[in-house]
Amino acid sequence: MHPYPHLYSVTARGEPTGEVPVETAGAPGLPTQPPPQFDGPEGFWSPETLLTASLADCFILTFRAIARLSKLPWLRLECRVEGTLDRIDGVAQFSAFRTTATLTVPAGTDLTKAQQLLQKAEHSCLIANSLKAQRDLEARVLESAAA
Repeated sequence: MHPYPHLYSVTARGEPTGEVPVETAGAPGLPTQPPPQFDGPEGFWSPETLLTASLADCFILTFRAIARLSKLPWLRLECRVEGTLDRIDGVAQFSAFRTTATLTVPAGTDLTKAQQLLQKAEHSCLIANSLKAQRDLEARVLESAAA
C-alpha cells in the first residue's frame, strides 16, 4: 500500500439534458443520469446508486484483504446494500445503509472466525466509515457442499 494521503480524481461533464459521463484515468467512462426517484430514466447509474455500490464494493474488497491476512479460505461473498435517502432537517441525505452479506466457505472452515471477519470488514470499510448514516450488517456464512 502507498503511504497516506491518497488522492482520487474523477471528472464529470454535463449539458442541460442527457447523460453525465464520469471518468477516471485508466478506466472506462460511466454514463450517469438522475435516478427514477428524481424523474431520471431507468437503466443508468446515478450518484445515489454509485454511492451505494461503493459501500458494497468496499465491503467485499476489505473482506478480501482481511481474510487473506487471517488466512481464512473462502469461495464467494455476495453483498447487497440498500441505502435509505430521506429528508432530515430539510436536507436530503442518506440516513441508513443496510448490508446483507452471504459468505460461502469450504466445508470444515471455522464459521465463527468467518462471521467475525465479516463484522471486522464492515467496521473497517473506509467508504462506510466516511459516511454519517446509520449502518446495519446482516451477515451469514454458508459451508459449500463440495469439499
